[in-house]
Amino acid sequence: MRAVIYARYSSDNQTEASIEGQLRECMEFAEHAGIDVIKSYIDRALSAKSDNRPEFQQMIKDSYKHAFDCIIVWKLDRFSRNRYDSAHYKALLRKNGVKVVSAKESISEGSEGIILESVLEGYAEYYSVELAEKVTRGMMDNALKAMSNGGITPLGYYLDDEQHLQIDESKAPFVREIFQRFADGEMIKTIIADMNARGVGMTVRMKKKPGKKPYTKPLGYNNVRRMLSNRKYIGEYRFKDIVLEGAIPAIIDKGLFEKVQKRIEVNTRAPAIHKAEDEYLLTTHLFCGKCKAMMIGDSGTGKKGTVYHYYKCANAKKTHTCDKKAVNKDLIENAVIKAVVAKIMDDDLMEQLSYKLYDLQMQSSTILPALQQQLADVESGIDNMLNAIQQGIVLDSTKKRLSDLENRKKELEIEIAQEQIKRPVLTREQIHFGLTKFRKLDLSTQKGKQTLIDGFVNAIYLFDDYAIITCNYKDGEEKITFEDIENSELGEFINEQKNKPEQGCSDLFAFGDPAGNRTRD
Repeated sequence: MRAVIYARYSSDNQTEASIEGQLRECMEFAEHAGIDVIKSYIDRALSAKSDNRPEFQQMIKDSYKHAFDCIIVWKLDRFSRNRYDSAHYKALLRKNGVKVVSAKESISEGSEGIILESVLEGYAEYYSVELAEKVTRGMMDNALKAMSNGGITPLGYYLDDEQHLQIDESKAPFVREIFQRFADGEMIKTIIADMNARGVGMTVRMKKKPGKKPYTKPLGYNNVRRMLSNRKYIGEYRFKDIVLEGAIPAIIDKGLFEKVQKRIEVNTRAPAIHKAEDEYLLTTHLFCGKCKAMMIGDSGTGKKGTVYHYYKCANAKKTHTCDKKAVNKDLIENAVIKAVVAKIMDDDLMEQLSYKLYDLQMQSSTILPALQQQLADVESGIDNMLNAIQQGIVLDSTKKRLSDLENRKKELEIEIAQEQIKRPVLTREQIHFGLTKFRKLDLSTQKGKQTLIDGFVNAIYLFDDYAIITCNYKDGEEKITFEDIENSELGEFINEQKNKPEQGCSDLFAFGDPAGNRTRD
């Protein structure tokens, strides 16, 4: 695993020496966990209450390059002290395949706050999906009229004033030639070389620079590969579930197109199949019960060529200073998921958590209560001025004071509205609804399993005969034996849960039976 270190100190009570200490302890953690550190990002004399930190922002940008898998911080408050910024950037990093890990806290997050963070992220995703649905409706209307929904105009076509594709007679002959030459057995790269030598390419129009003239971009392999599979060339318009035959003027006849598709299918099967790297769901959550080191994902190949995946203590693997045995990946992951599912199916627990998280949310908000208190004071002042006026006390200073208070009230109402939009405060009912949404996760997917674990699991300490699972809320600790782990088949368990009438949510699950080798390492 590749990692970077993020270190920061604020200007109020820390010094340059604080950075050295953070870096040293982060490096020690990395060595202990068998993680390779490739770079450090350091912000000096900058508060974590704001995300306006140059090195922090550069680190976020670099995460898009997929050069590292995790960010190590001395403590989580080095990353951010603002829960909403933290939720935003962690969600962004997760999309880039990057996790945030604390060197001094043996958990990947902080107690009940994680569950609240997951709920908030869920609501943010909900609003994002809602917006996408509105955009999609407009695009569906365009599709029913066979109008363009954006994207690059295929070679051989142009868009008319009504956004319909029409044949560009100056380019269409080249399209027919490309299809015919490929169907006759010629390689794509030789076709591209010839076309580029003849000046054939994609026309690019700079939409963001209206004054800029269109230019011709040379053809690349991906351009031609997509062209050869594009059904627009046989007159077919497609958008999601909408398929309109003959809605576009055809450049290629169907016989030639099908001949090309058969050759593409043969070429696709020819290269070696690339096997995706296995994902280890408990990374940063699973610890050795003997030496407290992080347990990391590993694999090995048996005598018959079977590949086994498991978790192994970092000290046992790297320094051989611990004798903790490795554990089968599927067994421990299924056992943890099974334990968490049992908890989220507990209606009483969800009810208690919703109250705790609501209280926690209100405690963590400092700006909004202060603004609301100021508004209450201003409204009280306005009432006093009005009472004075009713009693006949009407002075120039009284009128000015009342005008100032009215203006301040309007300013505060705007500030409160802006703060509520930026940092929404959820009702207890909304939080409860967000918690029960965890029951709808599709645990047949890696994403669904990872969301469940990251949202509820604090840490797992694995011993030889049992494991201790601690969840992200008070008293959320559970002991499971190795017998429980070996019997952790999810399919039967989920069926049992769905068949319990008192749960009242049999339609909420979309689980798939976990597959994998059941051999104990």
